Amino acid sequence: MLFPEAGIEVSPFIPPLAAFGVSFLASMGGISGAFLLLPFQMSVLGYTRPSVSATNQFFNVVAIPSGVYRYIKEKRMVWPLALTVAAGTLPGVFIGAFVRVLWLPDPRTFKLFAAGVLFYIGGRLIKDLLQKKPAGKAAGASKSSAGDRTDFVVDVKEFSLRRISYSFQGEIYSCPTIGISLLSFIVGIVGGTYGIGGGAIIAPFFVSWFRLPVHTISGSTLMGTFLTSVAGVSFYMAIAPFFPEQSISPDWTLGLLFGTGGMAGMYLGARCQKFVSPTLIKWMLGLVISATAVKYAVEYFR
Repeated sequence: MLFPEAGIEVSPFIPPLAAFGVSFLASMGGISGAFLLLPFQMSVLGYTRPSVSATNQFFNVVAIPSGVYRYIKEKRMVWPLALTVAAGTLPGVFIGAFVRVLWLPDPRTFKLFAAGVLFYIGGRLIKDLLQKKPAGKAAGASKSSAGDRTDFVVDVKEFSLRRISYSFQGEIYSCPTIGISLLSFIVGIVGGTYGIGGGAIIAPFFVSWFRLPVHTISGSTLMGTFLTSVAGVSFYMAIAPFFPEQSISPDWTLGLLFGTGGMAGMYLGARCQKFVSPTLIKWMLGLVISATAVKYAVEYFR
């Protein structure tokens, strides 16, 4: 099947299958999987035009709602956290879109940038794992068995300009609202450039820096990623007429195929998250991310 905007030809079964596998695993950690699908599109499918970033964000728009629905249904959505992430990330996404089009249109240069982003994400995850934090609050571990669903409910205690706090499994967790906003703004710039909503960068920060349980931040980071991806796709479409010599708008058909597979994978991932060890999830993500970063760096310097 030919995808004119992307300039590639591929079987229509490959994108949804790839997205399903990636999203099933990634959604357990509050990540859509877009950060892994972009290397797949560039290195495997050969989609290296600037529009790959917009297509990747369109994948988020289609795929994420199913996972978010599951977290809302299970009452594990920390709404203040999700809204703060979205509000901080949105301005950065607009800046990132300009960075991608104006300064990183060349696929070789963009691969170096992508390698740097992935190195950071993977390194952060692996560093957190190697520090061997004790189970409990610092690691976001469940005090109950993985199959116990009775206490996997979040109760918001405070939402102000100073602090966000909530209770989970008998403990109170909190983080500074301004700190989350500033972090989200920086993440938004990187995410808008790279073509991801930013959840892949901000989720490790929530777990390792702010010491928030992984079972509570997943819904919030996915919701924030969804809102910023909607804005990112809209912005790429808005600036496309000003850059007629470049392919900037999403490849809608390809993005829809990725999104369909991602929708199923994200729903199942969110449903199964409580039965999978957070440590196992982070190890798999950390190793895959780091390996992808190494591949991109080698391709750049080759």
